[in-house]
Amino acid sequence: MTKKQSTRKKLDFKPKQFIVYPAHGVGQVVAVEEQDVAGVSIELFVVEFEKDKMTLRVPTHKATAVGMRPISSPETIKNALETLKGRARIKRTMWSRRAQEYESKINSGNLIFVAEVVRDLFRSGGQPEQSYSERQLYEAALERMAREVGAVEKLKEEDAIACVEGTLVKAAAVVAAAAEAAAAAEAEAEEETNAA
Repeated sequence: MTKKQSTRKKLDFKPKQFIVYPAHGVGQVVAVEEQDVAGVSIELFVVEFEKDKMTLRVPTHKATAVGMRPISSPETIKNALETLKGRARIKRTMWSRRAQEYESKINSGNLIFVAEVVRDLFRSGGQPEQSYSERQLYEAALERMAREVGAVEKLKEEDAIACVEGTLVKAAAVVAAAAEAAAAAEAEAEEETNAA
C-alpha cells in the first residue's frame, strides 16, 4: 500500500459518522458522492450541520488539509472537561487581540483549545458581567464544545451544555472556597501578630 493510499484509508469517513469541521464544529457525514467539476470527477464528503441548517461538500482528498477529523475520543473529552477546572488564564493585552486569539482557538478544531476559551470567558455569580463580545465568544465556544461532548457521550445538546457549565460552576466554587480559606488564614495570622 502506498503512503497516499494509507492516508486516504485513515480519512475514509462513512455516512452517519459524526465529524468535526474546524470552522463549523460537529457535523454528520450523510453521503459520499461524485460530482463533475469542469470535466473532472471529484469525490466529496457531504457533511450536514443540522442545527445550522447547512450542508457542506468537502473533496475527500482535501479533508486533511481543511482539518476535518473524527469526533474526539472519550479520553479527549475527559481532558477537555479537566481543562475547564483549571485557573482562567487571561492575558493583559488589548481585548481586540485576545478576541482574535479566542476566535482562532474556537475555529482550530482542537477541543482542548475550545475548552480553554470556555474556561477563560466563564463568569460565575460573583464576577463582573461580560461585555457583549465576550458573551458572544463564550457562547460560541460553549456551543462548539457542548456539541462535541454531546456527540461523544450521546447527550442532547442542552444536557451537554449543563454538563460543561456544571463542571465550570463546581470548579469556580472550589477556587472561591480556596480563596476564602486563604483569606481567613491570613486574617488569623495577622490577628496573632497584632496580639503578640
